[in-house]
Amino acid sequence: MTLRNHFEASGNWLFRRRSYLPLLLLAILVPAVVRFQYPGEQREDLRWEFFCLAVSLSGLAIRVLAVTHAAPSTSGRGTAEPIADTLNTAGVYSVVRHPLYLGNYLLWLGVTLLPGVWWCPVICSLAFWLYYERIAFAEEEFLHRRFGDVWESWAARTPAFLPALHRWRWPERRFSWRHVLRREYSALFGLVASFAFLEFVGDLAHKRPLEIDMGWGIAFACTAVACMVLRTLKRRTRLLHVADR
Repeated sequence: MTLRNHFEASGNWLFRRRSYLPLLLLAILVPAVVRFQYPGEQREDLRWEFFCLAVSLSGLAIRVLAVTHAAPSTSGRGTAEPIADTLNTAGVYSVVRHPLYLGNYLLWLGVTLLPGVWWCPVICSLAFWLYYERIAFAEEEFLHRRFGDVWESWAARTPAFLPALHRWRWPERRFSWRHVLRREYSALFGLVASFAFLEFVGDLAHKRPLEIDMGWGIAFACTAVACMVLRTLKRRTRLLHVADR
């Protein structure tokens, strides 16, 4: 097997498991949180938490733009293998070729910054580089075969991961909150759950007597209820369905 074929095969293997493999990062985050000494001032702790959350939310915002600008049956929507009836080239796809992967990286970067240990975001960055490089390679091979010169022209002017904001081109599809809620509620729940879990582990390890952060507890509970409602609406009603998505 040539290296090209090997890279594509391994990328497709990772593509099928891309939803849960990043969760392995929790294996390095828990020990980091246990060893981390929280700042003496609660205000400093809150500022750091808000900064980390802002980084993660920026990734979620990029995912939202990618989801709402993507055409139906396109490569980012496959669960077992890449699919694409059309090529996404407008909206966020006009400034970066892999906005979903960029969004995922920023989302997890914020989580790995939370313990305040320098090697956590470094490991996150290296892992995502190796992980998504293979997935992106396999996806681009598929798109190249599918769209040929059209893909080459788009890829030549659009960076893979570092956005070229000056190349923004407005999409034809309008922004749809219903579609976003239908697609991204699980990403939001995963984000809040990760922060709440790490905060709980940190409180358990460092606070005597134990003082659970009520703010994150309430955020987790509210997000969990909202996601259960949205999941029910998605599966049992047409309320979140948008005709052209």
